Amino acid sequence: MIDFRYHVVSLISVFLALAVGIALGAGPLKETIGDTLTGQVQQLRTEKDTLRSQLDDANSDLSDTQSYVEAASPQLLAGSLTDRRVVVIELGDLKGAERKGLAEHFKQAGASITGYATLTDAWSDPDQRSFRQALVGNLTQFLAPAPAQGADLETELAAALVQGLTGADKAAPDKLSQDASYLLEILTTGDSPLVTLADPVTVAADAVVVVSADEAGSETVASPTAPPSAEDLAPELSVISAAQEYSTGAVLADGARAEGSLTDTILADDDLSAALTTVSDAQEVAGQLNVPLALAARIAGTNGHYGFGDDETTIPPAVQLPPVDRTPVAAQPSGGATSKGSAG
Repeated sequence: MIDFRYHVVSLISVFLALAVGIALGAGPLKETIGDTLTGQVQQLRTEKDTLRSQLDDANSDLSDTQSYVEAASPQLLAGSLTDRRVVVIELGDLKGAERKGLAEHFKQAGASITGYATLTDAWSDPDQRSFRQALVGNLTQFLAPAPAQGADLETELAAALVQGLTGADKAAPDKLSQDASYLLEILTTGDSPLVTLADPVTVAADAVVVVSADEAGSETVASPTAPPSAEDLAPELSVISAAQEYSTGAVLADGARAEGSLTDTILADDDLSAALTTVSDAQEVAGQLNVPLALAARIAGTNGHYGFGDDETTIPPAVQLPPVDRTPVAAQPSGGATSKGSAG
């Protein structure tokens, strides 16, 4: 059993060690300890200054590279999408600078943007699934072609959205068909619209760019929870798939590569990666330059994944698209079905 004397001896030992440390530190070891600490502080300051200088140099080089890419983009993009009409579907709130950058690069490629459609929270909110299910009943009568029998809710909604944005009037290809207008009206009106439009869409698009806001990718990386699975991303993946199916070509303009991002999810699925074109880091200048080039390649029949990550190609192949044919087609006496996006 430990008695009181053991505690006294222990306390005395501690105080003796403390006294010896103070005596040595204030005496013969004072200068040595001081010099050592001073040297370490000076070394850390030098390393900090060196790292700061390297960071400044790297930022300067990056800025120069971005300026060069931006200056070269008109020459690289010229004629790649001449007379093509492109609609932008935003899967989240897009930064103004990113939207402006994409619009400028499409203009340089010779394309025009027919509109911006943004999915609201109601598009995928589990609590509003019954509302969406009821809404589909009003949409299916205007779909031509309709999704395969037994298609799930996400597939039917995505088909309605894309056909609403790309459905041209055969007799007047510069206008939306009546069915397409009905589809957009149903999707964008009511107390809980599934889609919002930046401006009214009156012209049918030929091709589609689906943009995933980069903030979503950043949140996925920082989130302590598990990244979203392909099932979680089904509403977004259905939109990208429908964009390709019901238009002359579609591209996903994604944010940074990360586990659970749309690009990584597509690349992990053989069927999706073989059917859908992706561009990562579309919030950066190089990525924005790749989007019109990737869309031109997809319209020409070449599927690919573009960026600087694994399983990606740095730049899309150069293609020469044929002129767009917008010849009006007389209405059938019996009343034919409304067309989808015009061919090009």
